[in-house]
Amino acid sequence: MMSRSLGACGLAALVFAVALATAVGAEPYPSRPIRIVVPYAAGGATDLITRVVAHDLTASLGVSVIVENHAGGGGTLATKMVALADPDGYTLLTATNGPFAIGPAIYRNVGYDPVRSFAPIAYLAGAPDLLVARADLPVKTLPDLFAYARAHPGVLNYGAGAGTPANLIIEWLKKKAGVDIVYIPHRGGAPATTDLLAGQTQLGIEIVAPLLPYVREGKLTPLAVTGATRSPELPQVPTLIESGFAGADFQAAFGVVAPAGTPPAIIDRLNRAINASLASEAMRATLKQIGFQAHIGTPQDLARFIADEMARWAEVASVTGVKIE
Repeated sequence: MMSRSLGACGLAALVFAVALATAVGAEPYPSRPIRIVVPYAAGGATDLITRVVAHDLTASLGVSVIVENHAGGGGTLATKMVALADPDGYTLLTATNGPFAIGPAIYRNVGYDPVRSFAPIAYLAGAPDLLVARADLPVKTLPDLFAYARAHPGVLNYGAGAGTPANLIIEWLKKKAGVDIVYIPHRGGAPATTDLLAGQTQLGIEIVAPLLPYVREGKLTPLAVTGATRSPELPQVPTLIESGFAGADFQAAFGVVAPAGTPPAIIDRLNRAINASLASEAMRATLKQIGFQAHIGTPQDLARFIADEMARWAEVASVTGVKIE
């Protein structure tokens, strides 16, 4: 009896020792820099909100949160790269409608599954886009634009990242209005805006905040807002819905995801940190200033949103007929 008890005690001690060694040897998370990959060029909407959030997370998590830009393929190249990264919580991705909802609908093989390849963490924010024209183009409204485009087929052009919401929105409008406007591929919203201001293109589309200074300076003419309601910064500019395009409520959306297989404890830690950041008065004020509305929720909320967006943008892609090999 005593030998059995001693044996049991020895086994318990061994189990405890192994558990203790494991606990002592395990690194607390996070213990080294975290990188958030932005799938577009620096300076655009995705880059802008990621840097704001990363700055806050650096303070709250106690480690550097580094933003890396990897543009190409409408965001799909960077998205595939992160899908294949180690699921250890140190490589994250800013997920947008482009590679998550549009990419699978227009690319033959994006190399990842938006649902199975990733672990959702948090939905950051959303923002409507603003459709603009150069001020030297003789148009003041969306009907003016379409009338001019019909009279000058193939003359007007616009820039946007391939397979991004901006790209699909204008292609959708072209189909609905029956006009010929040429698409010029860009690596993101910021390069497209640069070319628009330089006169390389005549039309542009991006979230409101980066375009607002140029609208106020008279360099760009605002034509329509893509959200369900008018922008508080530009109350005189109608929405696409008001302009006769029923159901045209298009929002640029941004969330954070990790590679599938990332431990739930890490997902929870990051979700709580991001939500705490989004809930702060300072962050809300900053997001409002740059044209974003924060969304606080669970990883499951982001997962549901991704599924809904995939269905929504698949329908838009079908209307446009856009396909990228």
